[in-house]
Amino acid sequence: MEKYLHSPLEQLLLALYERHYSFVTVTPATHHLVNQRSGNAWAESIQDIFGWNRPFKQETLDAALFARMKEANILRPVAQGWQSQVRVSSIQDKLFLHSGFPTDAADAVFFGPDTYRFINAMYGALPTLQGKVRRCVDIGTGAGVGAILLAEALPYAESIGVDINAKALAFAAINAKANRISNVAFHHSDLLHDLPGEFDLIVSNPPYLIDPSARAYRHGHGPLGAQLSLDIVEAALTRLAPGGILMLYTGVAIIHGHDPFIEAVKHRTKMAGCTYQYTEIDPDIFGEELATTAYAQADRIAAVWLLINKPTIESDALLQLISAAANT
Repeated sequence: MEKYLHSPLEQLLLALYERHYSFVTVTPATHHLVNQRSGNAWAESIQDIFGWNRPFKQETLDAALFARMKEANILRPVAQGWQSQVRVSSIQDKLFLHSGFPTDAADAVFFGPDTYRFINAMYGALPTLQGKVRRCVDIGTGAGVGAILLAEALPYAESIGVDINAKALAFAAINAKANRISNVAFHHSDLLHDLPGEFDLIVSNPPYLIDPSARAYRHGHGPLGAQLSLDIVEAALTRLAPGGILMLYTGVAIIHGHDPFIEAVKHRTKMAGCTYQYTEIDPDIFGEELATTAYAQADRIAAVWLLINKPTIESDALLQLISAAANT
């Protein structure tokens, strides 16, 4: 495996694999709260260093791992010690590099609870697609989690991850190589504008909140943060191959008991002759956002899972025949 890996960051991930590292990444609010507890000021383990992203003293790490960090140029000097400029999270049996905490930079690459919900929902839907997908794409791939796990689950398919964030694409490529996933490619693209052709499967876990700083991983645009999710729906309706599927994990603001996102989806799918399935995964996420002006009228923000099916040519023709017969 040493011969397979080349870059210092890939070598760092290998070193963490060898040390049986794992870490489940939490929300920024939980991360901050836990790190503020008494006794958590300094790291005492590799989970503290690469997961909780706490400052550490050099003697906390073995010399080989410290050397890996130095070679990867991810050491940030702090008073009396060091801090990692990247974090590493685990999902399934794999490790993924992403941005350090806090994720304040405009080009920060985020990984958190939404990532786990997205992947769990995606895995739940994949068994019905075995053998049916020749080309798939993960829109807004971030650290590459969706594209990489799709490539592993569908080894016979062409898998692509796209993003507008250059740092995200760099992390995604490193994560793919370190996890020995070779049948995946990453490209800069705003939605699908820079990619040709149709897709049998489109997946996405886009940003969906209103972020005053307009950070790429968080800001969903539009009055309730839903615009990017709707743009992805529009892209899928025009770029899915016959029989293709969109799998979209997103968050929606519920206004006085009303879900404006699904109403917009209903209209668009009906106009395109497609069908959809819609599930509320979690009724109440990011509750702290309700205190902001942007969500002053919202009851809650819900995590939802949307599947859109484009009919096959045969089924579409059958529906047209039925419609024509009904109108005679």
